[in-house]
Amino acid sequence: MSKDLTVVSYEGLFAFAKKIFLKIGCNDEDATLATTVLLSADLRGIDSHGIARLIGYVRLWEADRVNAKAQISILHETPSTATVDGDSGLGLVVAPKAMQIAIDKAKNVGTGWVSVQNSNHFGIAGYHAMMALEHDMIGICMTNASPLVAPTFSVERLLGTNPICVAVPAGAQPPFVADMATTTAANGKLEVLQRQNLEAPYGWIQDAVGKATRDAHALKTGGALLPLGGDKEHGSHKGYALGAIVDIFSAVLSGANYGPWVPPFPAYVPMPTGMPGKGIGHFFGAMRIDAFRTAEEFKQHMDQWIERFRSAKTTEEHDKVLIPGDPERYAEAERKQHGIPLLQPVVDDLRALGEKLSVSCTF
Repeated sequence: MSKDLTVVSYEGLFAFAKKIFLKIGCNDEDATLATTVLLSADLRGIDSHGIARLIGYVRLWEADRVNAKAQISILHETPSTATVDGDSGLGLVVAPKAMQIAIDKAKNVGTGWVSVQNSNHFGIAGYHAMMALEHDMIGICMTNASPLVAPTFSVERLLGTNPICVAVPAGAQPPFVADMATTTAANGKLEVLQRQNLEAPYGWIQDAVGKATRDAHALKTGGALLPLGGDKEHGSHKGYALGAIVDIFSAVLSGANYGPWVPPFPAYVPMPTGMPGKGIGHFFGAMRIDAFRTAEEFKQHMDQWIERFRSAKTTEEHDKVLIPGDPERYAEAERKQHGIPLLQPVVDDLRALGEKLSVSCTF
């Protein structure tokens, strides 16, 4: 383990984070839920969206952009759909509650679809989509995000990293969980590179005039993240289209802000002017397997699908083919047993946050 890393137990991080959420006004149930969602990212190896972002949520609360006592409400619904107002709440709380509405609707009529307005950053998409798995349902989750991404051929930042997750249950095999940004890399990965003083690979980011750069700090000087593919020759127009779909489903459909008007995650960045909606938008779907075929038959065939792909002949450089969700599942098993590694700048931020809010930090 690198000397620049501190390994902390999940239980220790959970106790600390929950106390922070209680300090900003969450009730016990919401503080527990927010902490569970937040740390699911660290467990699954997605360090960019876990405990490192805790201070960002607190800053949003300090700026009166997060309502720690939010009461979500349904603005409009049909038997299979709903539009939810998140009351400016923590996305970590709003999102799983909205996903539960989608699941409940699917239980009744086969599928459930929920769009959300007036929310905030919700952690990793995977947590919310995976809620459907235990009900023998396919879970779908999307959210728009701060505009840091330039469409193909543009230098303007008009889209967020806009992730998509689809979680599919299997039988004897672990579930298929595809959780991905629609950019070549999520902004959180840039933040990790910045903390380590490392350069970004080409294809992640462009400078202020649209030229490829490896400067992990380029966003601070007018640069932009790139859609999945990096450039037109490598299919960035497809990543751009995927990000646009997420923006439309999450925000144009729900009444949230979209495109360049999505509220920025850093609390110090001024809010856009002329905002057409409310807060950040999400979109959730739950599909009952037995609305299409028996769950037992489906999961048997999912097992066969997974086993066939696992047995695919590999390139010389690799010894196995991975199924979406495998890296996160391996990370979770490792970190549950051995703890969660944190970069020193993250540890320093957490200690400072604890001192500020009078919450003990023992790691």
